[in-house]
Amino acid sequence: MSVHETLTNELAELDKKHFIHPTSSIKEQQENGPAIIFKEGKGVYLTDINGKKYIEGMASLWNVNVGYGRTELAEAAKEQLETLAFASSFATFSNEPAIRLAAKVAEMTPGDLNAVFFTSGGSESNDTSYKLVRHYWKIKGQPNKTKIISRERAYHGVAVGSTSATGIKDFHHMTTSLAAGFVHTESFSPEALRKTIEAEGADTIAAFIAEPVQGAGGVNIPPDGYFQEIRQICDEYNILLIADEVITGFGRTGKMFACEHWGIVPDVMLLAKGISSGYIPLGAVVVRDHIHQDFIKFSEGTLLHGFTYSGHPTACAVGLKNIEIMERENLVQNSKEMGALLHEKLKALQSETKIVGEVRFLGLIGALEIVKDQETNERFSEKLAPYIITEARKRGLILRTVTFGESDTIVFAPPLVINEQEVNELVGILKEAILEAEKTMN
Repeated sequence: MSVHETLTNELAELDKKHFIHPTSSIKEQQENGPAIIFKEGKGVYLTDINGKKYIEGMASLWNVNVGYGRTELAEAAKEQLETLAFASSFATFSNEPAIRLAAKVAEMTPGDLNAVFFTSGGSESNDTSYKLVRHYWKIKGQPNKTKIISRERAYHGVAVGSTSATGIKDFHHMTTSLAAGFVHTESFSPEALRKTIEAEGADTIAAFIAEPVQGAGGVNIPPDGYFQEIRQICDEYNILLIADEVITGFGRTGKMFACEHWGIVPDVMLLAKGISSGYIPLGAVVVRDHIHQDFIKFSEGTLLHGFTYSGHPTACAVGLKNIEIMERENLVQNSKEMGALLHEKLKALQSETKIVGEVRFLGLIGALEIVKDQETNERFSEKLAPYIITEARKRGLILRTVTFGESDTIVFAPPLVINEQEVNELVGILKEAILEAEKTMN
């Protein structure tokens, strides 16, 4: 047995014995061990402990926007760790990286989104927003405005509140700890939202939350005019609009923030993932001036919400450097251009294969549907997307499926640094995997 095989076997056994994996099949882990044990990353590629190289077609979890192996980010972390690794932000203590990152985020976000509460990630950003909007209405003398309206097929995280806001029922089935006060409506129907508001009573609703592009629900892109109408409805009924930009923020859709595609300014914007490109845990909740000013005017005593790592100096230093890289290398424009190229190449698979249905993209986030009949959109009785991504992985490409309900979908979100050659490589591997799947149908 080689040294690599010995190490792989040792780590696999330790993994099965000691590591409970997030969002994974426990049975599959125990039967097969870890699918891949990664060792190194560079650009859009990851390498496992046996030296096999993979294109990371999902930027890991939609988040490694600037690509892997960025020594600048390591250096920024090292410098901050050696200077001030951690300091509390409770009791109005502060630190320069947190102050400067808050100011930078305020500068970048649209409209008057100017005040920032830091978290460690997307689920914390979501749960924080629910508490802040409920606090807002309480201090405004409307304590009954507590309900959060979310959408079917929405994904907002896995904390108790964010799981409850998530509109994918599979996430509700693993636990009995769903929170009260969450209501779901149709994904892309302003009229359905209006009916939900009227049925629940506008005076009981704190906020409506939506991802500009639904991510884990299948990369569902809204029709033109949807968000403009949603903004109007929220204003009409005196309901706050929360935009969950955890996936879509920081260039993923070809704009710095996806809300900019439709020219709307939410009352609250949720950030994570791309704010640090996954190099360190970091998230944020950004609120508009009118909310912040009412906090200043009406909130009494201590705001009893906060995480140990809110405003973490090292995380904020990495976030600042990450944004500097994005701006210097014009990665938002690259997202737009490479996203258009990837969309074009994947659309071509519709004529080159028999089972590729709809292809949809916005910047460098997209999806393609697997269908039995391209004309009627009929689906296979047994879903093929999982088989296809397994075949793609064997060939050196990592992708993700969405198979909730009737979905048989492959989704894409490569690092924003991807170039034309790497796009062609990604599509070439995927085509081979799809053709392999087609053989199983014969």
